[in-house]
Amino acid sequence: MLIRIYPDNPSEKLLDQAVEVLLQGGIIIYPTDSVYAMGCSILKPRAVEKLAWLKGVKPEKSRFSFIFCDLTDLSMYTRPITTQVFKVIKKNTPGPFTFILEANNKIPKLLTGNRKTIGIRIPDNSIAREIVRRLGHPMMSSSVHDDDEILEYTTDPELIHERYENEVDLVIDGGYGDNHVTTLVDCTDDRIEIVREGKEELLFI
Repeated sequence: MLIRIYPDNPSEKLLDQAVEVLLQGGIIIYPTDSVYAMGCSILKPRAVEKLAWLKGVKPEKSRFSFIFCDLTDLSMYTRPITTQVFKVIKKNTPGPFTFILEANNKIPKLLTGNRKTIGIRIPDNSIAREIVRRLGHPMMSSSVHDDDEILEYTTDPELIHERYENEVDLVIDGGYGDNHVTTLVDCTDDRIEIVREGKEELLFI
């Protein structure tokens, strides 16, 4: 199913429809502030497994991100972070950044595998953040890649729907996506290290 949601004035009815799909263990494709992404509820193990299958990886070896609506619930899923790290994350969110943090023991092993870290995202996209806010907990997420050898990411949501309509439960058309990934920042061991340059430069304190 393909639905159109306008980022400037998201329909509450359609947002709730997307949330219901996630609560039922479904997978959605949704817009972010970088590329389009696949997402599912972190509380639905079968959905996490299917998301890993769609990406061609084993769940325990996946590198999926957690999508948050803000920083309020961050401590529920990560170990304590320094004031400096918190300030850097706060200064750059919402935005096209993925921050690698140490996971706490509350996160099921299915979501992290043998790793002790998770990537957290707070996209500068009202659709993505509002879905997570209404869901009540983070989404597990991964970028939608293109099969094209030149174009790594598909920006047209209608083409994404054509490709995945039989594999996911819902595709949200939030307008054309970007073709640039997030900037990846390692914040483990009390450090702040840019692992991958992405759409925007990290702003320090």
